[in-house]
Amino acid sequence: WLGSQATDESSLQCTPILENRHCSSVTAIDLNKANIKGTIVKDLSLLSDLTILHLNSNRFSGQLPDSLRALSSLQELDLSNNRFSGSFPQVVLYIPNLVYLDLRFNSFTGSIPESLFNKQLDAILLNNNGFTGDIPGNLGSSSASLVNLANNQLSGEIPTSFGISGSKLKEVLFLNNQLTGCIPESVGLFSDIEVLDVSFNSLMGHVPDTISCLSEIEVLNLGHNKFSGDLPDLVCSLRNLLNLTVAYNFFSGFSSECSRISFGFDFAGNCIPGKGYQRPQPDCSVIPGGSLSCLRIPAQPLTCAAILGLKATSSSP
Repeated sequence: WLGSQATDESSLQCTPILENRHCSSVTAIDLNKANIKGTIVKDLSLLSDLTILHLNSNRFSGQLPDSLRALSSLQELDLSNNRFSGSFPQVVLYIPNLVYLDLRFNSFTGSIPESLFNKQLDAILLNNNGFTGDIPGNLGSSSASLVNLANNQLSGEIPTSFGISGSKLKEVLFLNNQLTGCIPESVGLFSDIEVLDVSFNSLMGHVPDTISCLSEIEVLNLGHNKFSGDLPDLVCSLRNLLNLTVAYNFFSGFSSECSRISFGFDFAGNCIPGKGYQRPQPDCSVIPGGSLSCLRIPAQPLTCAAILGLKATSSSP
């Protein structure tokens, strides 16, 4: 490694070894913003007691050595804001006790492995890379409370199983990808979710009524898509909702309840009669995906009561 702070002792945390108080082992490395360049050396795996490795905001490049799987005590891995490249680093899937993974702001490409969401992680931060392909179908069953896949090149639809397992996700960010299709009705199963951002995609169809089952939601951003129809009546009645963005879609109406969100309701650029800052009428004459049905087969919409029943079923042994 090359850098002005690469050997700064304040960046290391050492813990005495119980068997020998005169010796100590390295348990944490924090070299954030240390202006270091180079690659991750394979000998890093010799630090068998390492629990925290923070290397964000440097100039590391290349790929991660496979030897990192030997870091059996590692819990936090932050490699964000570097110059790593190549496909998703499979080695992180084999670090047994990892709970926090931050690979943001790098140049990783290719698909995101489904097995990532089988790990017992609390935070998965993959935004601002070049990941492509579909969102893994098991994301909704992840143990994570935060999943950020924003600003990639992910395509396809949001998995229909999204939410079925009633996970403990609190923040989900899919913004600025290339997602298409509908928001699945099962989104209502995310009863703990506080932030949901799917803006700047090509999602379309009607927003499912079950989105009004998100009782803990604080920030809901559906902006810059191709949604149409009326915004579900009960969405604006959600007690914790602070910010609702539906701007630049093709919505044709919304409940009067939405006016209560006076400082956090953005509905500009839609097709709502009698409202200002809407699309020109010719733009509203042909609705993208207007004939698309987002209901399950049989075509019977779910209700919040049915959602609660599904949640109870999915959580039973």
